[in-house]
Formats: sequence, structure tokens, C-alpha cells
Amino acid sequence: MSTTMNELVLPRPGQKSVEEKPPILGPTESAFTDTFGTLLPPAKYLHTANGKAAYYDILPSVPGNGSTAPDRVLLIHGVQTPALGLLPLVRALQKAFPQTHFVLFDHWGHGLSDTPYRPHEQHLFHDLIDALLDQLNWPTVHLIGYSFGGALSPAYVASHSKKVRSFTLVAPAGLMRMSDLSAEEQGHVRGDSDETAAQKWVHGWLEGGQLVVPEDWEERVAKGQVVAPAIKRWQLQKHAGHAASVVGIIRDGGVFDNHDAFSEAARTGIPSLAILGELDGIVNEQTLRDVGITNVKVVLGAGHGVVRDNVPEVATAITAFWNQISPDGK
Repeated sequence: MSTTMNELVLPRPGQKSVEEKPPILGPTESAFTDTFGTLLPPAKYLHTANGKAAYYDILPSVPGNGSTAPDRVLLIHGVQTPALGLLPLVRALQKAFPQTHFVLFDHWGHGLSDTPYRPHEQHLFHDLIDALLDQLNWPTVHLIGYSFGGALSPAYVASHSKKVRSFTLVAPAGLMRMSDLSAEEQGHVRGDSDETAAQKWVHGWLEGGQLVVPEDWEERVAKGQVVAPAIKRWQLQKHAGHAASVVGIIRDGGVFDNHDAFSEAARTGIPSLAILGELDGIVNEQTLRDVGITNVKVVLGAGHGVVRDNVPEVATAITAFWNQISPDGK
């Protein structure tokens, strides 16, 4: 089956006379595992007023009595690739921190989670994080946010500083300028253009061109590998709300011009680390330093996919960072 888009358009912030509609249901777990296997633990579900969201518990393998390791870590994935895309990093961190409880979740419109028929503003995703922490009974947490997850995290840190013990931003979005886009591209983001053209542009822009799935993806999946392009295509085909959700995030999720949130997070004094690839076209070291994120590690030769393409380097940087702070983030 070829990659498909659909005509679903999500409401925008401030839009008047929006019809109330139920969330667009996410795919079943069996549909996902039949294609990509059972690398993740069985999905658990969080039921909210905005819809149903999937999350995945990765429990400690050894007791944490007296450990200086972070006790609770929530990983926040980027746009397009769902929670499974961060599993290789979790597995690497588990080796260094077997006492730590890790949790992954699927954003709205990704993986097994529903797509709320609501504007995809940051607070929609922050509310999901709050609801998940409440369900887990986690009063505090260490955050790792990748790409769009790295754009969500600073505003969450600034507004929920008592909950966050440390935060790590891996190749964070949020510091791109809308003004750097062409007039036509800005129109796609604002919603001024034809919606089909906007969907095609957003997905092509995120992918850096046409989505290309390796011919041997099934063999690689059978070996336990995470093949992100195959997962992206599957969501476009099997998740009725995914394509619109991706567009909604790019338009309203804080992907552009989110500098103030980063500065506010830095001013909290909560320990932080940023990791990025040397060749990343989304973010660079100087931009991070300009907003007050000064603990920055650059992975040479890496691009925006550093979280999957350079797992050992990313895990080593996070390990060193966590070893420098106590469990309460001091």
C-alpha cells in the first residue's frame, strides 16, 4: 500500500464555531505488533477527556535501595516516530541504570494513541503528561525530550518546576524561526494554503524529501531493529488521525519561535543537558546557549536523527550528566 494522506483538518487556536467531535481512534495494539513485533512491553492506556493514550512501563531490573540513579524517567518522543523510536536509547540507559523506572508514551495522533479533535497546542500535550504522571503516581520526574519532545519540555519545565528534577533535550525543535521559511512555506504552516498541499509539504519537510522505506525493513524488524521510515509509513496508512495530527503539531505545537520557553526553563536552575548532532539543521549549539541552555554536548558527524543513529554517544552523555546530579536533581 502506498503512503496516503487524508482530508482531516484539525481545529486551530481561536477558531470560532468548531463542531464538537469525538477523538479519532488510534490503531489496535495487535495491528502494530503484527507488523513491528513486541519489542515494547504491552501497552497500557490512559483515558482522558481528550481521548485514549498508550504508554509503556519499563520497570527496574534491580532494586533501587540507596541508589543515586534517577528513580523515574519519562521519555517524550518527536513528531512522526512514536514511542518505539526511543526504545534503543532506553535499552542503552538501562544497562547503566538498572534501578531506574522508565516510561515511554505515544503522543496524540501517534502510535496507538487517539487524535483529539482539538487544536494541537502545547498545553494539549502538557495535559497528557500531567495525566500520565498522575496515573503513575509520580510526584517528580526526570525528563528526556527528543525533537518535538524537546520543544514541549522547556515550557513544561517552566510551568511545572516542582515536578521536574532534571531535563535532557536531544536535538530539540522549538528554536527555528518562521521567518526563515519562504512565503509559500509560511502559508502552509499558517493554514492559508490548500490543505492537501500543506500536508504534503509538512511531511516532506520533516522527512527532508520523499519518505523512503528500506526494501529490507521487514528483515531488519525481524532482527529486533527499529526502522523509523517503516513506522512512519504504517501510521500514515493505519492511523486515521496521524497525518492531520502531524500538521497540527507543526502549526500550533511550539515547533517555531519557542525561544522564551527555553529561556524560562533555563532560569529555573533545574539541571539540564542538551545533546545535538553536529550536522543538525533544526538546532545548533549557539542557539541553545543564547537561550540559556549552556550544558551542550555535540555529537560529531551526526544529524537530527542522533537519538537513533548515535545511541551509544547519546546514552554516554546522559549517563555522565545523571552521575553528576543527585536523584532529587541537585
